[in-house]
Amino acid sequence: MAPIKKGVLERLNAGEVVIGDGGFVFALEKRGYVKAGPWTPEVTVTHPEAVRQLHREFLRAGANVMQAYTFYASDDKLENRGQTLKITGAQINEAACDLAKQVAGEGDALAAAGVCQTPSYLSCKSETDVKAVFKKQLDVFVKKNVDFLIAEYFEHVEEAVWAVEVLKTSGKPVAASMCIGPEGDMHGVPAGECAVRLVKAGAQIVGVNCHFDPMTCVKAVKLMKEGVEKAGLKAHYMVQPLAYHVPDSTYLGYTELPEFPFALEPRTVTRWDVHKYAREAYKAGIRFIGGCCGFEPYHIRAVAEELAAERGIMPAGSEKHGMWGAGLEMHTKPWVRARCRREYWENLLPASGRPKCASLSTPESWGVTKGHADLLQHKEATTTQEMKHALEMQKKAKSSG
Repeated sequence: MAPIKKGVLERLNAGEVVIGDGGFVFALEKRGYVKAGPWTPEVTVTHPEAVRQLHREFLRAGANVMQAYTFYASDDKLENRGQTLKITGAQINEAACDLAKQVAGEGDALAAAGVCQTPSYLSCKSETDVKAVFKKQLDVFVKKNVDFLIAEYFEHVEEAVWAVEVLKTSGKPVAASMCIGPEGDMHGVPAGECAVRLVKAGAQIVGVNCHFDPMTCVKAVKLMKEGVEKAGLKAHYMVQPLAYHVPDSTYLGYTELPEFPFALEPRTVTRWDVHKYAREAYKAGIRFIGGCCGFEPYHIRAVAEELAAERGIMPAGSEKHGMWGAGLEMHTKPWVRARCRREYWENLLPASGRPKCASLSTPESWGVTKGHADLLQHKEATTTQEMKHALEMQKKAKSSG
């Protein structure tokens, strides 16, 4: 019989580094399997081989959490703004769990499944209604017996707390990460207070994911850690940031940047940026370290390589990657061979290659959040009048910016 794998809390309690995977939403959109806009994961049913392969690439890169691709797989999201899919949330979630568990079984990895923010919450539906959305997904996760659960990508701590309260009923470990920066949630609740509320709700692991660049996310988790410790509570900490530099975004994160979502490539972090991020996260006491949108397997490999000494293992994917460019000593060009050293890559300031490219953008800061009429969601397709209003609002935001 195969040895029983240690659970996520056992690993974290022992001081081990747990490496998450990367951004399935953006990675699969770029590969032609996910539609930008709704961002829903019906690909787990229609093209499971694409999801399975991406899981395997992250596993090979060093990830030891295979997070089921259940992001935005709630029925209210699948039916939002004219979506006419004939695939249910239950079908998507079941397929996603099966794929994650299969690949996790191919290595020393755990399978996790999660819920995220809902159109129901943005439309001001009741706590009972929103929790029913989470419970429907949780029923599948329990049926599939994943190793632990994640409540991720929440802009409002109130909704995140509701998610944690539902997930805790399973008896499985719960991690909770919010898509917020150091300024706190969309209603101004400080990052530290958000963490305290999540821990009190029952989350054993708290942190942030998405919306902000690696170093900004680490800063936000530091504030969370300070808040939890000041409250006399205990928790483990996680961080799964964007793979984009977004210093010009405000508390809304990268979605307000004019490049979102189709022109973010010039902002992509390098593998060397990720080395710095992994080290900074580790120094901050964060032990669950991964990535979100934009993170590809080579980024996760950089996390695993940076923390190889602490983990006592190198990822399988490193057999094709010399540390700090060591493989370049075999290159045919002498000027490229001269780059096979850590000092070169640590101090490089990459150029954009775009002669007229600005270094920063002006964010489209609309300043609306849950409770505002512009965020009310519906099943019907977006109307011409709604689009006209959105364009007018965009024009105002740009002029004020």
